[in-house]
Amino acid sequence: MPVSTRATRRLAPLLAGTLGLAALATGVSIAPASAVSPGLVISEAYGGGGNSGATYTHDFIELHNPTDAAISVDGMSVQYRSSGSNSAATGVTPLSGTVPAGGHYLVQQNAGANDQLDPLPTPDATGSVSMSGTAFTVWLAEGTTALNPVAGSVTSAPGVVDLLGVNSNTFETAKTGATSNSTSAGRTSPDGDNNLAEFTVGAPGPQNSGGGGGEPEPTEPVEATIPEIQGSGATSPLAGQDVVTTGVVTAAPRFLYGFYLQDPQGDGDAATSDGVFVYYPQGSGSISVQPGDHVEVTGEVDEYAGQTQVVSSEAGTVALVEPADEVSAYTGQWPATDAAKESLEAMLFSPQGGFTVTETYNTNRFGEVGLARGDKPLIQPTEVADAQDAAAIAAVEADNAARAITLDDGSGTDYTRNSSLTPAYISNEAPVRVGAAVDFTEDVILTQGGSPSSPTYRFQPLVSVDGENFPATSPATFENTRTEAPDAAQIAADGTPDLTVASFNVLNYFTTLGDPDDDNVGNDGCTSYTDRDGDGTTVRGGCDLRGAWDPQDLARQQEKIVAAINGLDADVVGLMEIENSAALGEEADEATETLVAALNADAGAGTWAANPSSTELPAASEQDVITNALIFKPAAVERVGEARALGDQSASGQAFGNAREPIGQVFAPVDGGEDVLVVVNHFKSKGSGTNDGTGQGNANPDRVAQATALEAWVPAVQGDTGTDAVLLVGDFNSYSMEDPLQVLYEGGYTNVQELSPVEEWSYSFSGLSGSLDHVLANEAALELVTGTDIWNINSGESIAMEYSRFNIHGTDFHAPGPYRSSDHDPVVVGLDTSDEAELADADLRVKVRPKHPKVGQRNVKVEVRVVAEGTVPTGEVSIELPDGSTYTAVLDRKGRAKIKVRKAFQESGRQKIVVRYSGDDAVAATEESVTVHVKKSKKSKKSKKGKK
Repeated sequence: MPVSTRATRRLAPLLAGTLGLAALATGVSIAPASAVSPGLVISEAYGGGGNSGATYTHDFIELHNPTDAAISVDGMSVQYRSSGSNSAATGVTPLSGTVPAGGHYLVQQNAGANDQLDPLPTPDATGSVSMSGTAFTVWLAEGTTALNPVAGSVTSAPGVVDLLGVNSNTFETAKTGATSNSTSAGRTSPDGDNNLAEFTVGAPGPQNSGGGGGEPEPTEPVEATIPEIQGSGATSPLAGQDVVTTGVVTAAPRFLYGFYLQDPQGDGDAATSDGVFVYYPQGSGSISVQPGDHVEVTGEVDEYAGQTQVVSSEAGTVALVEPADEVSAYTGQWPATDAAKESLEAMLFSPQGGFTVTETYNTNRFGEVGLARGDKPLIQPTEVADAQDAAAIAAVEADNAARAITLDDGSGTDYTRNSSLTPAYISNEAPVRVGAAVDFTEDVILTQGGSPSSPTYRFQPLVSVDGENFPATSPATFENTRTEAPDAAQIAADGTPDLTVASFNVLNYFTTLGDPDDDNVGNDGCTSYTDRDGDGTTVRGGCDLRGAWDPQDLARQQEKIVAAINGLDADVVGLMEIENSAALGEEADEATETLVAALNADAGAGTWAANPSSTELPAASEQDVITNALIFKPAAVERVGEARALGDQSASGQAFGNAREPIGQVFAPVDGGEDVLVVVNHFKSKGSGTNDGTGQGNANPDRVAQATALEAWVPAVQGDTGTDAVLLVGDFNSYSMEDPLQVLYEGGYTNVQELSPVEEWSYSFSGLSGSLDHVLANEAALELVTGTDIWNINSGESIAMEYSRFNIHGTDFHAPGPYRSSDHDPVVVGLDTSDEAELADADLRVKVRPKHPKVGQRNVKVEVRVVAEGTVPTGEVSIELPDGSTYTAVLDRKGRAKIKVRKAFQESGRQKIVVRYSGDDAVAATEESVTVHVKKSKKSKKSKKGKK
């Protein structure tokens, strides 16, 4: 098969010459072929073989001999381990034979699933390693024993001849960028113990020992238009070829190491894009072009992270003096399919219509924002469709796919690894939040990018967005959707509440700290996540604790939670993910009492009280280190009886053996009203456990069992306490249409969110919105519900606002308010529990005088008497005449009213009037239709006689 002529291959004589001159200058002798030589280097590594979008069937590692003498590899090996490993090599491939002077040696590894791709040249050695397509560490070893180089920079290690870290934790001086299924890491410079400086990610070009040394025959670049380079498919038909093309520069974001080029005329074919990205590898010169420049570019066509690019250099870019037409931005129909987006790849694009923020999690790391076309974010399929309804799930997934797009910052920076910088699109003054409307004020480039292994379509700004100067440098404006409190109108939509209940996951609020001594040394083996100064922020592992690392971190976490809970203005709050102090050997409820003290310090002494833990809970050794809790306002409610718990199913294999036990308490309004049983829940998470393949995450069968046990337990508590109304609140770790909630729906519970006229969700995951947090009401409680609101203070906010991300960027985003106090949003429900006496029925007795009025008769009287058993009705009565006119009167002390009407009836015959009574505190409102027989007037009779 033909051998690639990419830039790495053209450097072969340079590598040999450079090393040869160095040897002569220093007196270093070239080792004979039978000896282990320091001259051998890794020249290329590729892990995407046989994968989707791959170039070759197999993974491979290629060695190069830059010297002028053959080198034996007998007894040597190439070794492999994953990018995050700190252990010995997991793959060792023994080598034999020689590498010719100036030549190569090809080590073939495992194949992927796609066997229809190009095979490798005949390998010199074969291994059985399945390499990662994006990140790994490989090294050439002197022997065949698995070595374990330390993580970090490895420029000298016993037994290691040469090492390459591809986006890995182990490297020489600095790691390379990530590769993809269509790219490899190829050497472009002599070995100087710096992977980043010496390797470039580009199209793979494997060579074996039969490929010879020296420089392959160069090929002349092919003249090609940009549409010809792009082609009509997902990848370029000219990939791997050198081309010469021309176009107009549309954008040159300063941190993308290249610029976008577009043919202003195009080829008239809607299936081929008129734009392409021109990439300058490190060391290939500076980018001096400006938007509007007309240039000629020479380089190799490549695919990276889904995007077709021409790999060129400053020397390969020539300004053209002849004028070119101005490039016009695309303003047509939204490209809903991948094929439609591909046809516009790298082109100037003017976003039309509405967009909504759908994801902010990656903003903290990559400075990018997930967007959804339209007026709402992308939705978790099982939030709105039954998991068993494959067609409905597919419809939601298709809608999500059609609407999704990412807004990039034009930099390609990982801000968690560049902590002195400030990510774009993060601000407390102009927050970018899930659900916010987006209005584009500048054109963008539509292209692909992001993760090389799973690229996404995205908008690249024409100018890199500077985080320190956001929003001034943003190509779009964002609606500020923060609110200072829950929506009182929604909570009172169907009446005035006299009791409010809320549910709030408080994100591992622990008062037992990983580093209580604040010396950055964890107790009991705790390790921490750290800020950019190396100071701990949250517990990472090594112990049973979670949450804040030291007192300062707890203070930052606590002030946010306090602001959120006091901002809820609720009377009862169910808490999840709060420290189970008893399970940690501390005083029971210590964490809850600490939180209550902080709440009272802010809201006033005695405002809040902690509900004691139930004696029905199992032994502390059977409980989780996080628990459920209840706090309440004694001025609003009082406890009825003791706290309850479903505590007899916590052993291994039982319903709550891997989850937090439901707890319950009956509360009575202090001012009178119906008692309510509030049950707090926190079902098993989706992060671990058995995946039943239904698209509902891990441990779905466990959550179904927990819902079943809960539904069976509550009636016993109702019977014990004589309570009718029940609210199930909490983090059910189940979206609204998933199986666990279906169990509870079938048990007679209603999700109060169904009553809300507003679409709201409590959680955002992977850019999809849905609710894991719910308030479910039984029939008796549902009659009391006045309304509900999900207060969106957390799930839509960037994680950069969270206490755990304090001091990880050049700008500190911590603020003491409620925003990003957790990763879940609190849910609030209003109840009208007042004891309302049953209203008496009203009987309307109506007389019309005269009994048979004439057409047009003046001063017709309507006498109304309202009668009710046991009381004399008060209030008003009104009559509506056939012509729509209305007359009103107030009832006298005997419940009577007389209404005089002038010219009441304009037509003869049977006419209807409607009599309405307003009702009062004891008598229900009512209305009644009364038929009146209207006679013809003498005037109308004479008129008819005159016509005869």
